[in-house]
Amino acid sequence: APAETVDLSGPRFGVTFLNGGLRDKLADAGIDVGPAISQFGWQKERRFLSSTNGFTGVTEWVLLFGGMDQGTVLPSFSWLVGMRSLKGVEFAVGPNLSAGGIAIAVAGGVTIRTGNLNIPMNIAAVPSKNGVRVSMLAGFNTRRR
Repeated sequence: APAETVDLSGPRFGVTFLNGGLRDKLADAGIDVGPAISQFGWQKERRFLSSTNGFTGVTEWVLLFGGMDQGTVLPSFSWLVGMRSLKGVEFAVGPNLSAGGIAIAVAGGVTIRTGNLNIPMNIAAVPSKNGVRVSMLAGFNTRRR
């Protein structure tokens, strides 16, 4: 049988922690932010693979706007490919493009399901030559085919 695709897109919000090296790089560009910045954005997600043991393959495009709490806008875009278990535990990896440059994002977390509502909670790490950004994000979506 062909894989059932499910759209799991929705808003995301949270916080990103920046180390001194990343903050110094931003300061060189005239952007002064503290060690933690707000994040608001959207995650476009599709499930593309279903297996009989409950694992699903997912691809995600995440567009975030950070730092608005500090009067600036720092866009970040990630494309992640990963997997999710039947219980909602997930892991994904892929490229990230931001004001800090190009890097690889690694994310993991859990999606809590309640009826048709999904509540994803994730931690992501983006290591780069200037340091590691760590983000904690949450959001919601509903199952749409």
